[in-house]
Order: sequence, then C-alpha cells, then structure tokens
Amino acid sequence: MTYDIYLFDLDGTLTDPKPSITKSVQYALKHFGIDEPDLSKLERFIGPPLSEGFSTFYNMSDTDAELASQKYREHYSKILFENEVYKGIPELLEGLKARGKTLGVATLKLTHYAVPILQHFNLLDYFALVKGFELDGYMNKKCKIINYILSHLDPDRKQSVVMIGDRMQDIIAAKDTGIKSIGLTYGYGTYEELKSAGADYIVNSVAELQKMLNV
Repeated sequence: MTYDIYLFDLDGTLTDPKPSITKSVQYALKHFGIDEPDLSKLERFIGPPLSEGFSTFYNMSDTDAELASQKYREHYSKILFENEVYKGIPELLEGLKARGKTLGVATLKLTHYAVPILQHFNLLDYFALVKGFELDGYMNKKCKIINYILSHLDPDRKQSVVMIGDRMQDIIAAKDTGIKSIGLTYGYGTYEELKSAGADYIVNSVAELQKMLNV
C-alpha cells in the first residue's frame, strides 16, 4: 500500500495528549461549577471540535460553549507539552520521508498549538504543511482543512492521498474530500466508531500501521 501524500491527524495519532486536554477541559468546566475529578471521562473531548464537545456533552448553549472553549485555551496554553509521542511514530515518519513521500498534518487543534507541539517533539521537519483550526471560524471542519492542505500540496488533485487518524471526524472528512482513510484504534476512537464512519482500513497499533505502509 503506497500513496503520494500522507495526511496525519495530531491528537491520538502522532501524540497522546490526554493530560493536557483533559486537565484543560476540567479547568473550563470548573468555571461553570461543574466538578469532574475523573479525567478519563473527559477523553471524549479528544478529537471533536472543542465547542462542539461542550455543547454535546454538557448541553451548553453556543455562548457558554464558546466561553468554555476560551477557558480551556487559557489553561491549555500553559500545559500543551503535557503530551507524549506514540512509540514508533518518528521511525514511521522517517521511513515515509526516506521514500520521498509528502507528509502533512490536518488537525482540529489550533494551528498555533499544533506547530509548537510538533516542534517541541522534533516532528515538525517531517511535514510539508501543518494546518489546523482557526479562530476566525472558517477552518472549523476537518474537510476544509484537508482541502486547504491539498490546494497547496496537490492543486491539480492528481496525486494519491490518504488521511490517517483515530476519530470519525478524520474518516468522514476523508470521504467528503474524496481521499482514502486509515483509522487507528490505538488513539481515542473505537473500532466501531471508525468502521461506522466508513474507514477504508483500520489498524490497532503503530507497528501495524508501519507494516501496512511498508516502512
């Protein structure tokens, strides 16, 4: 299995962000008088758009969800490096680059968080382009982010492309933009979630992904 362009999600795909994300959600909820001591219950915020998570999981109005998102970012900006690269990811990226492949990151995390995280963990140089969510509200869906990246890396849409991620948002966006997808169960999405979203392939570990991609 080989492609010309490999697009990666960030959270739950390249790195495990559980401490930074769940602690920041916990901080935001406290502003609304909601105490959630069990961080594992907040893992569901890893992947979906942030304000959508507050609206869906805590029935917040749009106004409150936006305020909660601001509180989240207030805390997250202080602890964004409480994160860990999944074992085998650097070797996977190195192998793809050595074969002359083009790599990009498509994430619903704010771009100005994604770039320093990748830089901190010495991953940034593997990627031709990193694009994430923007506060202006335009880049608010994964399909828009993928299309933005491809407009720069493959404007004529002649190359083969695959999206690699752990949540249904990654898979749905890949289908919406006409590219292949690989779902990852080692992150925060389940096999059932990825299958129902229509993933072309599903793998359970970085080692299995390396084998699938022949690196």
